Amino acid sequence: MKRASSGGPMAGTGLGASARRREDVRLVKGAGSFTDDMALPDQTHAFVLRSVHAHANIRRIDTTAALSSHGVLAVLTAADMDADGLKPIPHTPFSIHPAEIVLDDDPGHPVFLSPHTILARDRVRYVGEPVALIVAGSLEAAQDGAERVLVEYDPLPSVLSTLEATEPHAPRIWDGAVGNLCLRKTVGDARSVEEAFRAAAHRASIETSINRVTGVPMEPRAALACFDKETGRYWLHCGAGAAHRFKLDLAHVLDISADRVRITMNDVGGNYGTKGGFYPEMALVAWAARRVGRPVKWVCQRSDAFLSDYQGRDLFVRAELALDHDGRFLGLRGLVRSNVGAHTVSFATLQKCVEVMNGLYRIPFACFQTEAVVTNTMMTRPYRATGRPEAMLVIERLVDIAASQIGMDRLALRALNLVAPDELPYTNPFGMVYDNGLYQDALKDVLKLADWDGFEERREASRSRGLLRGVGVGVYVDTGTGVTRERAVIRVFPDGLTELSIGTVSNGQGHETSYAQLINEWLGAPLDRVKLAAVDTDKILFGGGSHSGRSMRLASILIQKACGRIVDCAKETVAAIHHTRPDDLVFHDGEISGQGLPSPLSLAEVARLREQVNSLPLHLRGPLEAECDEIVTEAAFPYGAHVCEVEIDPLTCGVRVERYAAVDDVGKAINPMIIHGQTHGGIAQGVGQALSESIIYERSGQLSSGSFMDYALPRADTLPSFATGISEVPASSHPLGVRPGGEGGTAGALAATMNAVVHALSPLGISHMDMPATPQAIFRAIRTARSSAAQAGCCVPPE
Repeated sequence: MKRASSGGPMAGTGLGASARRREDVRLVKGAGSFTDDMALPDQTHAFVLRSVHAHANIRRIDTTAALSSHGVLAVLTAADMDADGLKPIPHTPFSIHPAEIVLDDDPGHPVFLSPHTILARDRVRYVGEPVALIVAGSLEAAQDGAERVLVEYDPLPSVLSTLEATEPHAPRIWDGAVGNLCLRKTVGDARSVEEAFRAAAHRASIETSINRVTGVPMEPRAALACFDKETGRYWLHCGAGAAHRFKLDLAHVLDISADRVRITMNDVGGNYGTKGGFYPEMALVAWAARRVGRPVKWVCQRSDAFLSDYQGRDLFVRAELALDHDGRFLGLRGLVRSNVGAHTVSFATLQKCVEVMNGLYRIPFACFQTEAVVTNTMMTRPYRATGRPEAMLVIERLVDIAASQIGMDRLALRALNLVAPDELPYTNPFGMVYDNGLYQDALKDVLKLADWDGFEERREASRSRGLLRGVGVGVYVDTGTGVTRERAVIRVFPDGLTELSIGTVSNGQGHETSYAQLINEWLGAPLDRVKLAAVDTDKILFGGGSHSGRSMRLASILIQKACGRIVDCAKETVAAIHHTRPDDLVFHDGEISGQGLPSPLSLAEVARLREQVNSLPLHLRGPLEAECDEIVTEAAFPYGAHVCEVEIDPLTCGVRVERYAAVDDVGKAINPMIIHGQTHGGIAQGVGQALSESIIYERSGQLSSGSFMDYALPRADTLPSFATGISEVPASSHPLGVRPGGEGGTAGALAATMNAVVHALSPLGISHMDMPATPQAIFRAIRTARSSAAQAGCCVPPE
């Protein structure tokens, strides 16, 4: 097994080299091209008027005063939307991939999908829902106009909690969702699970609420649109996750053919799911551009983003693990409930959580009831490694709880139950087929990297200062699925430039560098002579976008095949000119050589010959380019292990992460340095959710955590330097052995961090905590533990 630890750049620029990111110089100098940087002649500005109520009927909207406001060009409401025949957004709520489980109807519980119109019609269902769009010559004029729109509401009772949504007297959000339940499906083998639990010598259980978070991308969402009256075409520029899917979505909403829509994207400014779904504002600006006859630009303010960005997580899980006398896992059962918000945008978090709830462990039988509920909150959709961090938190906490109950070392219990190499490929109890890996080795490696054996000495040092210290481990499995089809076109120009057009979208993963490394590996093109074309649906016929770890996994296949076709085409061209056979020619380091050639020819020279030599057969004239369009139906299963070490001050109840180590298996590392960076970012996201981040709604449905003053992101000064390692066990499910590497940092972080927090607090009698483990939450947990100990007549932990 090949491993690369975190360190400096490696020599070389091809596959496996830690080449520095080419895009960084441009971005750190402020030379990026984000949506807000775009401007068109005679453009107007839009402002979205949003609901101030979580749940209310709309009695009347009066736009008279707003339309007379200086600079206002249009005020659009649901009445205008209906008059123009606009349709609801066509969300695809399930992750559709042949490798994944299916959540369909349970008998008597049909799946309910709510309509999601771009402006609220008759009723609002969450604070921040778009009610009207104001278009003016300037943003200030649009905001002034919005102040003059009169909306009369009849407030209704609201429900916000994942658990309270199905209570008998909870307010009903949609008539079609009986009891606010829009999906219920039992997955697994219920009968075998019951038998396993009857035979169990030990049981461990957990009940936890997994907090809701938001993505806070560096550039808030933005969109710029125009309408060409002569051609009847719409052009939309935005930074998002999937141009071609948005093209189809926009065409559907506008009720036009897809060939009348063009989507372009440059720099995205962060995503990880936040910008991965279609938003009302994207259709609003395109529609408004046609209505006012001028380009329309909308830029989300940060305060609006907290209200209206798709959010993540928000699950309630009840789970129970059965073990035999020796600690072997026999069965797993429970309930997973997802809060999807006011509209059924996505069930993927629920789907992807339950399908890997066993983690990396050998559990013969499992059965879970899955549920999705609607509430008066912003909608949730996939957010970095959606479902998998939540599942790993649950199973890893269960393992720690079980180890404590049966008096077994938590590492030994894990080692006993991890799936062994000779059991792979392994079909988990939900039908997911893990490809291959060395799971035990990843755990051993991270323990060494974290200096697990030195923990007790560090713990004693903390204790001498009156501090609590804990260490936690979390092993994880991730899934890489997503849209199965992708397309790429590579063209070599006579001046030596090589251009790649592909349907994936770079959200900060370093595609400009890592894709260039692949082309350097297979075509010999220098990195600085490789260009990644901007996303443009008029130039790229299809693209699945970037999500679910699919970008590099699919792009590497496409690029390798397209490069091979370019080499074959170049050989055929040279053979035709020099009257030799293509098989007699050799391609090496960007040049074609062979018997009968006076000197080697670069690909750029071949591209020039194809344009200049008129005697070439017709099929060998024109650009030197090749395309590849592939459907990849196999899933990938990255895995790894994380160790977190924390220190807690029992007086202030503050948590400090002192050490963090991670080993992630990515199959084949295209650029190790970029992977380390992705891991660092993922760990920060996971630690942030575990310790501080949380979207909190008041009982009225107003957002309490609506700014950076209240939504506590982790900061550089609150995190240690991470020790990260890369394991490279080539994936049997990929021709190059590649596994995704962008989500592993988050997938293992929730479990490792919370296991560390609970381990630190365990001397006080605390066996579990929900996230986030804020100082206030820890204070309450300590107070509850002392109260319980006193009532039980036990020794009360000291103040």
